Amino acid sequence: MKRFWVVGGEYKSTAFKETVDGRPPRRYGPFATLEEAQARWAALSWAEVDNCHTRYAIEAEDAPADGPESSQAA
Repeated sequence: MKRFWVVGGEYKSTAFKETVDGRPPRRYGPFATLEEAQARWAALSWAEVDNCHTRYAIEAEDAPADGPESSQAA
């Protein structure tokens, strides 16, 4: 079973290599479905639509077989 994360934030430049605070990009999730992750991605992206230094992406990973599934965002 896959789970999904929304990853990103505000970066120092449009090269999107380093966040403005120097920390790793924020991670939201895990989400049990791609649709849930896409909804969170859209909400985050539209909230910062006027900031060209902000970017979010969806990452997928295989969930542990015995791990809890949750769709609560960080």
